[in-house]
Amino acid sequence: MGSPLDAYIESNQARFLEELRSFLSIPSVSTLPQHRPDIDRASDFVAQRLKEAGMKRVERIITQGHPLVYGEWLNAPGKPTVLCYGHYDVQPPDPLEEWLSPPFTPTVRDHNIYARGAADDKGQMYIHIKAAETLLKVRGSLPVNLKFLIEGEEEVGGAAVDRYVKESPEKLRCDVALISDTEMFAPGLPTLCVGLRGLIYTELQATGAAQDLHSGIYGGAAPNPLTGLARILSQLLPPSHRIQVPGFYDDVLAPSPEEKASWAELPFDEKKFMEEEVGSSALIGEQGYGVLERLWARPTLEVHGIVGGFMGEGAKTVIPARASAKVSMRLVPRQDPARILSAFQKEVARLTPPGLRIQVRLLSSAEPVLMEPSHPSIQAAAKALTEIFRKPTVYIRGGGSIPIVSRIGESLKVPVVLMGFGLPDDRLHSPNEKFHLPNFYDGIRSVTRFWEILGGAE
Repeated sequence: MGSPLDAYIESNQARFLEELRSFLSIPSVSTLPQHRPDIDRASDFVAQRLKEAGMKRVERIITQGHPLVYGEWLNAPGKPTVLCYGHYDVQPPDPLEEWLSPPFTPTVRDHNIYARGAADDKGQMYIHIKAAETLLKVRGSLPVNLKFLIEGEEEVGGAAVDRYVKESPEKLRCDVALISDTEMFAPGLPTLCVGLRGLIYTELQATGAAQDLHSGIYGGAAPNPLTGLARILSQLLPPSHRIQVPGFYDDVLAPSPEEKASWAELPFDEKKFMEEEVGSSALIGEQGYGVLERLWARPTLEVHGIVGGFMGEGAKTVIPARASAKVSMRLVPRQDPARILSAFQKEVARLTPPGLRIQVRLLSSAEPVLMEPSHPSIQAAAKALTEIFRKPTVYIRGGGSIPIVSRIGESLKVPVVLMGFGLPDDRLHSPNEKFHLPNFYDGIRSVTRFWEILGGAE
């Protein structure tokens, strides 16, 4: 027979799901100004649910950007304090025509809930709130002290929460931070992420002539920003995928032989990954490294978009005066974003063709992070996951970036537990994003158990 906590979660599954539906139906797209009212609705929703769960001092913190939501429960003297972080903002849903159901009309199919933000990060963040509610309703108290900090700008760089964490170390003082914004390596396989790549996201703005020019009259003499950008990008990342920025690899920390050996034991099917997750006929990348090492422990350079000139119907023979490209670099432990950005800017300047002017703008950045799996808090999380999922917990790294992780480590000097419940096929940032509902409920069980173990329960 299950515990009273299990019984509470089981009996309230339908209500939890309806609340999650309501949350996911709010189109809190942080990148688009027209959704600012939805951002406010989403932050109000989070604040109200924290109050209903039993949190105290719940407040919406107004910032120069989108609101932060804070709440706390500090009635466990002598016990550890956990800071729970998450975000309520989401990516734009485009392209809309590829969704099988409307992105903000949450739809359940095959034990998954489909909606923008389902796994990134509304569904996962909501696990923490429901875990707190479950413990307080069943036991009347929590085994640890809790602080919640939920933001609305994660998808646009997280400037407000970054500033708040930096400026509020005493208010946010804790022993460990908990973030559920990562994924399990495979369905049913409990997973802790212990490393994340850093990020430098830039925009290259190229200018040539004073105005657009007729290609018949000026072609062959006037500089073309589009072809100039194409030449630069092809030289920065040749077919070998070895990034051609001087000093780029100088500080790269290679994974230990033990960590690489543990990755080799993971249930990874390269062909299935290529066909079902990537959906391509071949994989690319830096030569001499396996797929998981390329994804988790090697730096990369990607081009996200190039715009300029004429893209309308028909023909217009124009040499554009301006063009731009969005370019990011993922960094690994020991690479310094400021140093890499400086080297990148110098190399772009060196490669710029005559007649063009190129400005490299930094849009966002994040430090790479690497946690020690043997830390007691991470071991407590592993024990909780193993108990709930009945399989040994595995340790992986993530190829993405969560900027707040490095800020928490730097400002609050505490470990960060990345306990994610997403799945590799959840289609984050893509049409038909989903969250596996059994993981939602088992996530609540796992977090409650994690807090119990941290609080001294065996």
